[in-house]
Amino acid sequence: MELIRIAPVARLRTRIHPGARALADVASYDDWYERADSFDALYEEIVDDLVLLATTSPNAEVLYVVPGSPTVAERTVELLRARTDVRTITEAAVSVIDVACAALGRDPMASALRVVDALSSSEPLRGPGPLLVLQTYAPEVLATVASRLASATLVTVLHHLGLDDEEIVTMPAAELSMFARADHLTSLWIDELRTAGDATDDLLDLMRRLRGECPWDQEQDHASLTRHLLEEAYEALDALEALVHGQASGELTHEVTLHVQEELGDLLFQIIFHAELGDEEDLFSFASIADAVRLKLISRHPHVFGDVQVTGSNEVASRWEELKRAEKGRDSVTDGIAWQLPALTLYAKLLRKAAHVDLVQPDGEEAKAQSLAAITALPVRADAASDAASTSRVEDEWGDALSGLLNLAQWSGVDLEGVLRTRAARLRDEIRRAESLGPVIAPK
Repeated sequence: MELIRIAPVARLRTRIHPGARALADVASYDDWYERADSFDALYEEIVDDLVLLATTSPNAEVLYVVPGSPTVAERTVELLRARTDVRTITEAAVSVIDVACAALGRDPMASALRVVDALSSSEPLRGPGPLLVLQTYAPEVLATVASRLASATLVTVLHHLGLDDEEIVTMPAAELSMFARADHLTSLWIDELRTAGDATDDLLDLMRRLRGECPWDQEQDHASLTRHLLEEAYEALDALEALVHGQASGELTHEVTLHVQEELGDLLFQIIFHAELGDEEDLFSFASIADAVRLKLISRHPHVFGDVQVTGSNEVASRWEELKRAEKGRDSVTDGIAWQLPALTLYAKLLRKAAHVDLVQPDGEEAKAQSLAAITALPVRADAASDAASTSRVEDEWGDALSGLLNLAQWSGVDLEGVLRTRAARLRDEIRRAESLGPVIAPK
């Protein structure tokens, strides 16, 4: 206060702060905020003005007064320090970090606190915590912070700390934007921030321990795990189909959601297991797998990460095939297809490939007519075939009927594999109901 009293020239960055109430005679830059196009441009203008004032003031200096500490979250001070035409001296002061840690009873060093600018990025916030998020001066900014967090992440709002109306309230990130009182004296504390990176590292550590201490895990190799990968993939598919049907019917239950999470976790663990084996053999690791697929997806999406323009998803799919063929050096779009796929899925995949080479397929009405004609022409046995009489060597009409139906499904955007699995589940339920009724005894 003594420095402010004796300074021939002084400026406030803003008087929108309780500490500025006693500084009514000091000019501020508040009006500049109103006409600025951006914060970056404004801060440059403020710095230019301060340098000019320093060169023209009676004692060749200007006192610049900022809220809190000049060394914390003050971009203008950073810019002043970078200038070579002036010398910047900073006076120590209590910062928002000190106030927040005092209010919560936390030692920033012992907690390994990180300070984050809410406006510096739109990327998801990463752990570990705790994080002190600054510049959260409006509900709209709180909403942007919430969008960078998992909705259930607990966030503590620090509002007007040290004042009579001080508030410290903890809420899920999804509710942050509802804190309508947010202003320049509002900041956020995120105590625990568990991200995908933390979870993956813990899972990898668990895998290494299992390989070191569990006899069963020690005996496994890539070959022995193959069937488990296939089984877990099918179980994840079953769980996802239940999720999709629950969403479509509006009857999605928490149990179904948990089941999907469990099955996807089992499938992920198979990937982790193979990655650990590859790491032990110096072949590959989970990090190299993740990096490889990330780089591949970037290269396959030039319309996102480059300057390529696309008109829709069909063009994206077509470009994907072209990029894949060039990348893999393949002669045909059919190269690389897993022929062990279920037949319905395999044929549907080939239909999509055919479209990429402009192989004309029947439209919906043509496919329907072909399918009906083929079904009408199907030969019908006089007696039902036995269980042992199963063969794929049949008349062409069977193939015509199936391919016609698949063409119609492709045209209509229907996954016949999934449709048939749903019908299989329905038939299973009918069988179980029939079993629960007991044997049917007919009169003689």
